[in-house]
Amino acid sequence: MMLRGFLLALLVSAAPLGVASAKTYALVVGIDAYPHEVSLDGAVKDARDVEGALQRAGIDQMATFFDAAARKDDIRAAWTGFVDSASQGDTIIFTYAGHGAQMPELVAGDEADGLDEFLQLPGFDRGRAAETDHEIIIDNELNAWFSEAEAKGVQVLFVSDSCHSGGMSRSFSGKTRLAHAVTVKLPPPSEEAVSGAKVKEADFRQVTVLAASLESQPSPEVIINGEARGALSWSFARAVEGSADRNGDGKISRVELEDYVFSNVKLQSEALQVPNFVPQLPRSEDEVVMPLTRSAVVAADPAVKKTYKPVRESGWDGKLALTVSGSDLIPENTGGTGVPYRWDAAAGIFYTPNGDIAGEHIDAAAVQSVVDKFILLDFLKAMASQNPGAVSLTPQKDIYAGGDRISFDVPASGYKNMVVFNLANTGQVQLLDVQSEGTASQEFKLTDMQVVEPFGADHLIVISTNEPIDAIGAALASKAVDAATVLQLLSTRIDGTDTSVAIQPLYTREKL
Repeated sequence: MMLRGFLLALLVSAAPLGVASAKTYALVVGIDAYPHEVSLDGAVKDARDVEGALQRAGIDQMATFFDAAARKDDIRAAWTGFVDSASQGDTIIFTYAGHGAQMPELVAGDEADGLDEFLQLPGFDRGRAAETDHEIIIDNELNAWFSEAEAKGVQVLFVSDSCHSGGMSRSFSGKTRLAHAVTVKLPPPSEEAVSGAKVKEADFRQVTVLAASLESQPSPEVIINGEARGALSWSFARAVEGSADRNGDGKISRVELEDYVFSNVKLQSEALQVPNFVPQLPRSEDEVVMPLTRSAVVAADPAVKKTYKPVRESGWDGKLALTVSGSDLIPENTGGTGVPYRWDAAAGIFYTPNGDIAGEHIDAAAVQSVVDKFILLDFLKAMASQNPGAVSLTPQKDIYAGGDRISFDVPASGYKNMVVFNLANTGQVQLLDVQSEGTASQEFKLTDMQVVEPFGADHLIVISTNEPIDAIGAALASKAVDAATVLQLLSTRIDGTDTSVAIQPLYTREKL
């Protein structure tokens, strides 16, 4: 069984964790400091964020391992203790944020590609792989661990924010959670690795995995709220806080979790990642992952609607961190904290904090529009983190070249009103569609779009709501509309309401 199925993964239970007699255990690992590898910046922040969310959720017991404390024997002992203590119907949550890597398979013929995947702990040194191989956790070993829990009827939830593959084609400047592959053949595998090699994904009935990205994609550290983070860990923590519980019934179903994680990983990573569930489909229609957190308001009465916080309560302040080179012009509403955007005035290029090219040919006359666009985009992302919608581009790529043809699809939302618009890489706001008073239940499609200049980062936005949208639609239809005007309209009319926001990043470049 490939760790690509387990390495970045979320394990979903088939029964509610909120059953009175059931207990939940959590094992949380986060590693930034690698003495023998490129260190990371956001893995410990990820782990502590998840730790806090799980604590607020009322986890019965938790064991945490950060940086040098993340030793295999100690992690294994914590897992064994949880399995020994757990009873049928209990759940063990295991989350990992750190490096992943590959090596030649330990059991001949076990892997289709001849490679085992593993979680890399700080004590492993690939220059002394044979001497330090006790500080990696191999995919087959995880199979054996999970089998121990399943044998007792214990559910497992595994979230691993790392990766084993490269292939990024955007001008990304951050770090990825991919360590160099081990090329030497290691000593004979442990008994656990041998027994785990006999276990296949299809054999598990109470283990479900969510990988942070597809095997062909890297798992980058991206900038979220001004900090380097893992998009999967960030999204999982928000889900545990209750944001994934769309119907407010006090439980997070597998479908709700999928919808929430898929949407938020995409928007927080700027479409660099696509999560991957294993198994791909829920085991049943009513499969439940976890109860709503203690910190959230549980609607005991089905008639009570879920509430949404105004964006400013999430830390959004209407400012943008920006550095400027080649110009004395400082746009308005800049000065925010965290990793900044960057405008190279001499080259006319505007960069995101991740190092992506957000816009070309951005001169002094255009830079304020681009700044306003990203302030609006941060506002929309904060709204989407509470109630994300679903959108898709076909074909799916992390960057599109001039001349490429694309289809944009928005499924039926269930809301009465919908507005669709584009935030162009120049900062312009371009209305695409408005559906009002009941027509938004229909899907929306744009077929055969062609990528043309100017290149950079566009963002297709879909807002679905039961609030009146006539004024918003009228403003978007105006030729004079700009991002600052849209922000004012949205903040006064739909902020804090039951409104779904979907964001589809669209990065483009000149055809090579």
